Amino acid sequence: MRFDIIDLRLFLNVYKAGSITGGAMLSNLTLQSASERIRGMEGELGVQLFSRSRKGVRLSDAGYSLVNHANIVLQQIDHMHSELQQYGKGLRGHINLLCNSSAQNEFLPEVIGPFLLSRPNISVAVKEMLSYDIVAAVKNQMASLGIVADSTQLNGLDSLPFRDDELVVFAPANGRWLNMENTTFEDIVETEFIGLSEESALQKHIEEHAKNLGHRLNYRVRMTTCDAVMQVVSSGVGIAIIPKHAAERCQNFNDSKIIRLTDFWADRKLIICARDFTDLPGYVKEFVDFLVRFPIDYTLSKNGHIGT
Repeated sequence: MRFDIIDLRLFLNVYKAGSITGGAMLSNLTLQSASERIRGMEGELGVQLFSRSRKGVRLSDAGYSLVNHANIVLQQIDHMHSELQQYGKGLRGHINLLCNSSAQNEFLPEVIGPFLLSRPNISVAVKEMLSYDIVAAVKNQMASLGIVADSTQLNGLDSLPFRDDELVVFAPANGRWLNMENTTFEDIVETEFIGLSEESALQKHIEEHAKNLGHRLNYRVRMTTCDAVMQVVSSGVGIAIIPKHAAERCQNFNDSKIIRLTDFWADRKLIICARDFTDLPGYVKEFVDFLVRFPIDYTLSKNGHIGT
């Protein structure tokens, strides 16, 4: 395709304005130039992007599809400009990390802070995704580094261990839960649940296992964080499936308890994956090494024994 960034911005401006004249003004182009560019895009693609009338223009089906792609391309370009400008301000490297819900909420916050303190010229961007989507993104070279559950098929990717991440049932410490020490997911799948938000990769993972059993989870409420979920559970409303690491923060609450989930998929570990760790830039290798060895090396370095 021979059209460029100016063409894509013009196309979106025409769509927003509802006319080629309005789009030309938003793009700081003459009407003739804008018209020629739109015709050129349509000729290159072999489809009509707009239907014209005296009242203006409307998107065709192909035009609607291009809106989505154009927005993605321009957002990526804006992100690229922003990132590259940081290098001019002394940034030595930027790391894009994809991770599942548990890694982002329970383990990465305690690691990333110390890493960034020790590497002042490095920045990190973290994005939450489902584990299998992360593997696909890394495999297809849309990302260089990910953290996923070890139950995920890696499809030939390199991997390193990161953290244990057992899933448990967090329940009120009364009623049917009082003397329960362990359970299967099938035995509790019809119970009222307190869940994480719809965007949560962990909650989507749990819902898939419910679907495999022929059920949909019955949510009383969905919250954005594990701490909020646990607070609702502790009030006596419903149960939740959350990482043990999170549940242990509230294990001393008299009105809640941790119940072991015996399903094989609950006993999981988190792993770091890449296409090939040896091909990563040096500063990304340092980051991976820090993730794997923290907190031992960091604790020792603060005591003056070894470096990070």
